[in-house]
Amino acid sequence: MADYRALGAAAWSAAVPGFGQLVNRKYIKGLTLIALELLINVKSGLNTIIICSFHGQTREAVNSTDYQWLMFYPCLYLFAVWDAYSDAGKDEKPLLFLPFALSAYAGTIGVIFSRTLTVENIFLGPFWSMLCFSLAGFGLGFIARLAIRKCQK
Repeated sequence: MADYRALGAAAWSAAVPGFGQLVNRKYIKGLTLIALELLINVKSGLNTIIICSFHGQTREAVNSTDYQWLMFYPCLYLFAVWDAYSDAGKDEKPLLFLPFALSAYAGTIGVIFSRTLTVENIFLGPFWSMLCFSLAGFGLGFIARLAIRKCQK
């Protein structure tokens, strides 16, 4: 049976990194993550990137991006979600960090290549590249977790 408290905390951190920590009563950690979210969001131009990307204006999104700051975002975001979930969970799920960590690494790689990456002649830009790479990393992380757990048996 799913631990709804842990899922709720993860969902709040997915909405805004740090909110899940506040739900878990980890106030200093939560406020720190919220402050980092705001700092990286403003410095990277993330909200403008998201709006432009949803409107198909990916070149404008690239021009609005400060890549030195945006590269931090996948790690902050996925750490906050994983931390909120694992803090609220009653029992530790073995190797659950793997999908989140690999997703963070892959999302950062997506940011790095986002200025030039095209798929089937479609220019993805920083937001969609980061998202696609993060999802691929998440999938690879779950596969790695399953493989490692199978080898441990």
